[in-house]
Amino acid sequence: MRKYEMLYIIEPDLDEEQVNSLQEKVVAIIAEQGGQVVETKQWGKRHLAYEIVDFKEGYYIELHFEGTPQVVDELDRVIKITDGILRHLIIREDE
Repeated sequence: MRKYEMLYIIEPDLDEEQVNSLQEKVVAIIAEQGGQVVETKQWGKRHLAYEIVDFKEGYYIELHFEGTPQVVDELDRVIKITDGILRHLIIREDE
């Protein structure tokens, strides 16, 4: 399995329960596809470099996980259609 790093930005107007629900959804997708989460870092609300869908702030979450390329494909597909996530980026970590 390969190591990946993902950073995603959640809408700032969601309450804590909704943010936790989105985090659990991302972790569940990784687990369902046979991957495992290594580490999660919550950066909190930060100012965006530019407006995204009229938002000037976003809730940043960094996630390190291990999985196959199929895990990344499924995660990318589901996140694109998930309401509440403004942007995401998944990169493979160097060995």
